[in-house]
Amino acid sequence: MIYYLIAFIVFLVDQGTKYIIATQMQLHDQIPVIGDFFVITSHRNRGAAFGILENQRWFFILITIAVVVAIIWYLQKIRHASSKFLPTALGLVLGGAIGNFLDRALNGEVVDFLQFNFGSYTFPIFNVADSCIVVGVAMIILDSLFDMNRQKKQTHTGSDTIS
Repeated sequence: MIYYLIAFIVFLVDQGTKYIIATQMQLHDQIPVIGDFFVITSHRNRGAAFGILENQRWFFILITIAVVVAIIWYLQKIRHASSKFLPTALGLVLGGAIGNFLDRALNGEVVDFLQFNFGSYTFPIFNVADSCIVVGVAMIILDSLFDMNRQKKQTHTGSDTIS
């Protein structure tokens, strides 16, 4: 299925970029890309998003295994669905989850390197896997909203034909 290919591409890009950062930069080295706004910064994260739950490696490994199994199960369940939006979103989340899982399982930490500064505020540093997970989850939320809207329209259309 194409959605596993999407996950595999996300995984390869994520692991490739992390490898480049880990092997070509020292920890905390920075390379300005767009002035001070966008900076490639070599960073390691032992927690989840924004560094929360730091040093909870086994917790994240177990949660990620459950998420990956659930996504694969659901992708199999909806593989014949006409909509391609939700499976694409799940492919993005799957690839990102496996990318960060591998880092945690092998090294106990995730390589982060994308840093954005908004004036004096620095957004927490992240990576390709994180980006794909966020985009995938946003797509899942949008799909849910669209689905609710479709169901509302069907309910209203169905009640109009009964009257």
